[in-house]
Amino acid sequence: MDARFIVGIDLGTTNCALADVDTSAGDEAAPIVQGVAQLVNPGEVAAPTLLPSFLFLPGPADFAAGAIALPWDAEADAVIGELARKRGAENPARLVASAKSWLSHAGVDRTADILPWQAPDDVRRVSPVFASARYLAHLARAWQHAHRDDDAALADHEVLVTVPASFDEEARELPLRAAAEAGVPGVRLLEEPQAAFYAWLAAQGDAWREQVKVGDLVLVCDVGGGTTDFSLIAVGEEGGSLALRRVAVGEHILLGGDNMDLALARRLQQKLEGAGHRIDSWQLQQLWHQCRVGKERLFEGARVKAQPVTILGRGTRLVGGSISTELTRDELVDTLVEGFFPLIGADTRPLRTRRLGLQELGLPYAADAAITRHLARFLADLAADSAEQGIRLRRGPSGLAAPTHVLFNGGVMKAAVLR
Repeated sequence: MDARFIVGIDLGTTNCALADVDTSAGDEAAPIVQGVAQLVNPGEVAAPTLLPSFLFLPGPADFAAGAIALPWDAEADAVIGELARKRGAENPARLVASAKSWLSHAGVDRTADILPWQAPDDVRRVSPVFASARYLAHLARAWQHAHRDDDAALADHEVLVTVPASFDEEARELPLRAAAEAGVPGVRLLEEPQAAFYAWLAAQGDAWREQVKVGDLVLVCDVGGGTTDFSLIAVGEEGGSLALRRVAVGEHILLGGDNMDLALARRLQQKLEGAGHRIDSWQLQQLWHQCRVGKERLFEGARVKAQPVTILGRGTRLVGGSISTELTRDELVDTLVEGFFPLIGADTRPLRTRRLGLQELGLPYAADAAITRHLARFLADLAADSAEQGIRLRRGPSGLAAPTHVLFNGGVMKAAVLR
């Protein structure tokens, strides 16, 4: 039997999202971004369109009985989504974050119980695959709950899950394994840059025919929560229809929103230590998560000049032992532009020497945070490889490859200062 629904899942480092198309609508069928029911406060369920990719593993005193029940699971043993993000910012020792980045970390056993990274002995640990499976299971149950009148199980429909184009074959197997553990076997993987280009085409309607044509080369710069992906897509034609073919993909770069949040946390750490406070590793993690929230709120409110940031004092959970500062818009803009998107010369390349402290959170982040330098290297390598292979490729005056179009994708690109 043909599937009635086609469901697309963005299994993101920072947020997950889900959209579906009801094929029974025929020519009127259109994708709809669905809300995802989740806990936003203890005992309070809402359905925003994003499911934050956080798993909070509570201790016996963290929530009152029944406070983390879900409409489909009265005995939930963990929290996923907005409430997990909130509680994790206060108590990062019990928070699993960036599970998708861990899926690509070949230096660890990704099926072993290693998260939260360096958590105390009394905290339950899970694997990156397990955490990913819990996110997918939550999305599946939320979708089924929203479609309960249709007696629909997600596994009975066609499901696509996005992955970075730079994931190697082993990393690509892990989301498939997680989906199977979540009760949704047989999903198909779709590379994120290609998905971004399809989304752009859909948003343009028929107008895309005036903007791209057969023979064009589209560079997709996808800056996500955990990774930066560069892909080159060739626009061709098959049977009279538009055909897209990925002709080049950059190396896997663990560089994205997480790094930006960590850079902001480091900036506030210096400010606090300059005021006489000593910030330990767990407080730095609190700053990291608080800066993520602060960054998003500053992005959302153009008139907001600063966002307060408060962390617990060392060795105490008392409000009186808290430490406060603020993240200003000027600090945010300076960190993003100068640290991650600086203007550079065409011959500039990323640093290769790994800086101290980058692996303290467990992940092998890129040594150089400047995304523009990584892009310059990708375009230079693309030009060199095409010359070696005798392929004609447009080049600019600098000698770098010059695609006909550039598509920027990723939440950080919504920042006005970058646009």
